Amino acid sequence: MTQARPDIDPELRALLADMALPSELGPEVLAQLRDLPSTPVDTLLEGRAVARREATVPSGDGAQIPLSIFSPAGARRPTKAPCVYWMHGGGMVMGDRFSQIDIPLEWLAAFGAVIISVDYRLAPEATGTTLVDDCHQGLLWIFEHAEDLGVDPTRVVIAGASAGGGLAAGTALMARDLGTVPIAAQMLICPMLDHRNITTSSRQYSGGPGVWTREMNEFGWRSVRGGLPEEDVPAYVSPALADDLSGLPTTYIDAGSAEVFRDEDVDYATRIWAAGGQAELHVWAGGFHGFDALYPQVRVSAAARRTRRDWLARVLTTHA
Repeated sequence: MTQARPDIDPELRALLADMALPSELGPEVLAQLRDLPSTPVDTLLEGRAVARREATVPSGDGAQIPLSIFSPAGARRPTKAPCVYWMHGGGMVMGDRFSQIDIPLEWLAAFGAVIISVDYRLAPEATGTTLVDDCHQGLLWIFEHAEDLGVDPTRVVIAGASAGGGLAAGTALMARDLGTVPIAAQMLICPMLDHRNITTSSRQYSGGPGVWTREMNEFGWRSVRGGLPEEDVPAYVSPALADDLSGLPTTYIDAGSAEVFRDEDVDYATRIWAAGGQAELHVWAGGFHGFDALYPQVRVSAAARRTRRDWLARVLTTHA
């Protein structure tokens, strides 16, 4: 018997009906998805007053990690702009630094923020802490080059969606534990936080097609683990495992009510509060995973994006 689950928002459901959705993800399907053409970044930048440049950051093992830097066009140097460090989604196994980039580009327009997006390495080719280490190295580079970037180091926000949200959470834990750099805030959009895949919402979105199902989630996490036993997964990889959530930057978390990650995301916010931290949580009724990235024009998506923007405005004003 199918487990009861929250309904999808009617506007979203009508749009989703025209999409061919898989129920599982494996090596062959992943290869096909990776081969699909993505929207050229130049197309995404059309009509925007944005200057772009590229940089690379050496990782701990010698690999070169690409970064794309988007700044307000015509900005004078040196300025002291806020910075959003973006980590893309894709289940840890697909996507690139331009995936969902329209989301942070809205903040460039709204706040004059410098947006820096990292092309962390993907599983299954990269496993364990490699992905989050790549993201942390990019964060260190931003602080080392803050003056050249025109970035205010007191207003660096890390943000990401889905897998990128999980990596942002892991990066915040790593920066806290290593005492490397001060992050002003973290924005975790429908973050992928728990490799155990055991919540009620995980079970609700299983056994059928979807944007991101329990079975697809299991493949993503298995790819990241590589040969690592499940009980040995570090909290930097699966942030829900962290025993201590104190001392984290102020946090924004959102999710849809109709998605796999709902319960682990709610639990993460609850545990930040329990540790004395500050978190703002939104669960969007009828939202499936990544709803506002796929269909930004519908009302619930517009509300989600507006609410994030308003939160970010408050955070940046506080740190100004």
